[in-house]
Amino acid sequence: MISNRWIEQRQALWQRLDLLLRQAETSGLKSLSGEQLRELGLLYRQIAQDLSAVRADRGSRTQEEYLNQLLARAHNRVYSGRKLEPRQILRFFAVDYPRLFRRLFPWVAAAVLVFLAGGALGALLTFSRPAFMRLILGPQMVASIEHHQMWTQSLVSVKPQASSWIMTNNISVGFSTFAGGMLAGLGTLYLLFFNGMMMGVVGMACAQARMSLDLWSFVAAHGALELPSIFIAGGAGLRLAAGLLFPGIYSRRDALKRAAVESIRLLAGTVPLLIIAGSLEGFLSPSGAPVLVKFLTGGVLFLALSLWLTYQPRPRAKKGLAPTASRAPSIPDIR
Repeated sequence: MISNRWIEQRQALWQRLDLLLRQAETSGLKSLSGEQLRELGLLYRQIAQDLSAVRADRGSRTQEEYLNQLLARAHNRVYSGRKLEPRQILRFFAVDYPRLFRRLFPWVAAAVLVFLAGGALGALLTFSRPAFMRLILGPQMVASIEHHQMWTQSLVSVKPQASSWIMTNNISVGFSTFAGGMLAGLGTLYLLFFNGMMMGVVGMACAQARMSLDLWSFVAAHGALELPSIFIAGGAGLRLAAGLLFPGIYSRRDALKRAAVESIRLLAGTVPLLIIAGSLEGFLSPSGAPVLVKFLTGGVLFLALSLWLTYQPRPRAKKGLAPTASRAPSIPDIR
């Protein structure tokens, strides 16, 4: 028998679906954001399960009738579908992606903190224990640093091949960092921490050899896009792990689907960034271009990235229409 408490807990989902349907019925599906459309689909499946539970209880006929009507309204909206057009892709990158990034920024910030923690530990261990540096970097790279030679010079003679390999490798690292979220986030945390530690070890080793300018001028141009992309991929992985571990009011399956859709969309924005970063790392970063050019390139790219991710378009005012408050229908209270 269904309890009043169960009904009260589910009413929030029913009212949310009704609110989205009212908006779609009034202004069309185009008025819903991509996130709202995905939420509508998840709510439809979740409430379909609620209807099955309600039908099994003869004393919940009022709720059964209400849910039948609600799901009937949602059915055509969920399965109507629409073709993906170039302007929708443009809108995704211009409007939807920055909005998604800002909403999931706490996960990206958490990824940055894990990376920095690894970097701090790597730098500290390298400073206090030189043997640790040799263990992590290997004898060949350590020998290059000790002879004040950048190990990246070999990229200059094979720029096209190196650029292609770097793009593939960077995208692979980003996807691996994201996929680590399926291991309850442990894989994501490990890759972020390990890559941060590697950066800390290399940074401290070059500082001790007085090669900091050589290192950071190499990193500056491509790192302005590559490092944020890794952080975003890490944030996507952590968001995926949160959906798996903390489903909240949704079933674990639906919570994971919701998290997967959000995190995959967040990850998708890193692909063009990593392609650009790979091109720069293969051509500009190891080249003999002036150090100032490399730092300026990195600064301009990071500024452009920041402006893109923080961009908020002004809402369009509809002529002749006054804003109205949406009101969810009242749910009968069975006592």
